[in-house]
Amino acid sequence: MWVRVLPGVLVVGVGVATLVSPNRLDIGFVLGAIPPLAGLSYGPVTTVLFGGLSVALLTVPAFHLNDPGSTDLLTICFVALLSVFISFVRSRRDAQLDLERTVAEAAQRAVAPPLPERVGRVRCAGLYRAAQRGTLVGGDFFDVRDGPFGVRAVMGDVQGHGLSAVATVASLLGAFREAVLDRPDLESVAARLDRRLMVDSARSPHAELFATAVLLEFSADARAVRIVACGHPAPVVLREGRVTEIGIVPWTPLGLGLADSGPLGAVTVPLLAGDRLFLASDGVWEARDASGAFYPFTGRLAALADGDAADLAERVWADVLRYSEEIRDDVTMLVLTPDA
Repeated sequence: MWVRVLPGVLVVGVGVATLVSPNRLDIGFVLGAIPPLAGLSYGPVTTVLFGGLSVALLTVPAFHLNDPGSTDLLTICFVALLSVFISFVRSRRDAQLDLERTVAEAAQRAVAPPLPERVGRVRCAGLYRAAQRGTLVGGDFFDVRDGPFGVRAVMGDVQGHGLSAVATVASLLGAFREAVLDRPDLESVAARLDRRLMVDSARSPHAELFATAVLLEFSADARAVRIVACGHPAPVVLREGRVTEIGIVPWTPLGLGLADSGPLGAVTVPLLAGDRLFLASDGVWEARDASGAFYPFTGRLAALADGDAADLAERVWADVLRYSEEIRDDVTMLVLTPDA
């Protein structure tokens, strides 16, 4: 922002300084910086204006800079014209970058659209912070969908993070959204995701794709939830101000062959009115402070749970930022409140 105001500040500063000074000031060289600075932030028309002001300050007798010699005047004129050209090229480039950024954001939002406030009988709130700056989607993913077999949710973390993982995330979310419609049980949904990754990995001999994930399926009356964990931390239950960890043994990560690891283990958790399920990715569980200690997620969650469930993930995120000096992994949180 300060770069945009600097050309105007220099114009006013040079003009005022030369007018109020009783002696002639040899500061004409400062005028040569005004057109390039304008070209960094403004378009060609505005850059022409600042270039004209620079030449005016240099040639109007009232400013006592009117006898610089032909070399100085020609130099300022040349710099001004060159700045206009650079401004034109930069403006064209910025317009192209803006278009590409808009397309990229639209593509990323198509992969991970905003979470609806309610899906069936389940109220939803989520938070996503990609580790790679400037991106909306990284290696984490989540989704909540209603289908003929009830409301189902997924949260996962694919190998790697950043833009390199977006293709895998898109593939898994597509498989999940299809499986929600035609797979009769949660275990077969997990098997569909596992097969999707195995097929994608087989296309490249060095891909070795895998992902951790936890899948949830709510009963029709939202009084129970069935959970399958594939190498991913299980959700915790917030009930009457207490945090309860769900005892479930994480299964093999997706992409490594669930069919070869025996039957999937699932647990069914009864739900009471007011219960909230909180799911968090490794970016939360494994955040560290300056001494290397892990973020005490379950210990601090109860103190943050007071208030609206829609803002709970934001409160936890703010607490994680206070605790950890640097977050290097994608951070994903999902709060599900069934109307049990």
